[in-house]
Amino acid sequence: MTNAVELRTLADYLKLNYPIVLHIDPDGGYVAEIKDLPGCLTQGETIEETLKNINEARELWLETVFELGKSIPLPSD
Repeated sequence: MTNAVELRTLADYLKLNYPIVLHIDPDGGYVAEIKDLPGCLTQGETIEETLKNINEARELWLETVFELGKSIPLPSD
């Protein structure tokens, strides 16, 4: 992965603010993704639910990749 650095702990990564892209789902509800974290996306019926879900997905993504010892990209500008 490009734009990856070694931070010390999982807590360091969890403190980072990754940009979220929010889309309206044509079938109803919303889809959110964090493009800096490949495959990190979710959906919800409301914006509030979708943002809660993407935060949970971000945490799980970071925990999984950290535990696997893989590189974690930094948030884009």
